[in-house]
Amino acid sequence: MDAAKEAHRGSDEAREMAALPPASNVPAFSRDEDLHAYREMLLIRRFEEKAGQLYGMGLIGGFCHLYIGQEAVVIGVQMASKDGDQVITGYRDHGHMLACGMEPKGVMAELTGRKGGYSRGKGGSMHMFSREKNFYGGHGIVGAQVSLGTGLGFANKYRGDGAVSLTYMGDGAANQGQVYESFNMAQLWKLPVVYVIENNRYAMGTSVSRASAQTDFSKRGVSFGIPGEQVDGMDVRAVREAATRAIAHARDGEGPYILEMQTYRYRGHSMSDPAKYRTKDEVARMREESDPIEQVRKRLLGAHKVPEDEIKAVDAKVRAIVNESADFATSDPEPDPSELWTDILL
Repeated sequence: MDAAKEAHRGSDEAREMAALPPASNVPAFSRDEDLHAYREMLLIRRFEEKAGQLYGMGLIGGFCHLYIGQEAVVIGVQMASKDGDQVITGYRDHGHMLACGMEPKGVMAELTGRKGGYSRGKGGSMHMFSREKNFYGGHGIVGAQVSLGTGLGFANKYRGDGAVSLTYMGDGAANQGQVYESFNMAQLWKLPVVYVIENNRYAMGTSVSRASAQTDFSKRGVSFGIPGEQVDGMDVRAVREAATRAIAHARDGEGPYILEMQTYRYRGHSMSDPAKYRTKDEVARMREESDPIEQVRKRLLGAHKVPEDEIKAVDAKVRAIVNESADFATSDPEPDPSELWTDILL
């Protein structure tokens, strides 16, 4: 099959999957809630756009996976979480870091390999952490974070601290064997874990329907007795509502819960991916019809009657924060060579 036919085939399959759960029963956000969601999602969007620019300039090396398009997932879940809950995810992780409250300067400096980065310039895009913000990585091995996130849930139950582990994975990672070992243990021991499957339609370059026998990822825990649901991951209100139920289920001692967030990434799998497996029309249609940030912006201007000048002020402030982080990340010194000998386990 030639590249054009393959792209159209992928687009047809993505179109079939694009029917999201109806949002008619989703509770409305207040003005302040929508403003919060708008600012937080916009920060991720502008940060990732800037990271893409720096990568193109050769200032970020290695792998770099952008979160553009998926912002409503992590922001909605964080709006439902409480202080002390942990977050762990895969390598598409910058948005999760920012949503946890990690400083944009420190995140961007890690991307550029500077000593002011969260892993002192040694972890890069896929491996940075913040114990202070309860962010446990960024992990480059597909699916590895699911076992670790389950371990966080075990620690929470052992300590009796009431915390919930928010364990993110992609649709590709959901097919890994260790995921199901984790599901089994989590349900067996009633661990406080919410598994968030970010189904962005493509595992690297392969559409979900060509790689997964069961494309309803909310059912992946059925054989273990784990409840799950599909969520419109492009609507931050739907995400928060579902996450509130899931987190309460886990926190109340009822065991794990699976949320399949039906979302979409606008960029390629990584910066080296030209994304020829889908059409430009498909991406444009998703942007036009389902963009998570534009949905909130329309509500702010319409239902909440927020003056456009106020929204522009939010935009300007976010851009200033991102530009400041980029300036810091390109001027901060590189790590001292002695860092080569720290954080080594023998």
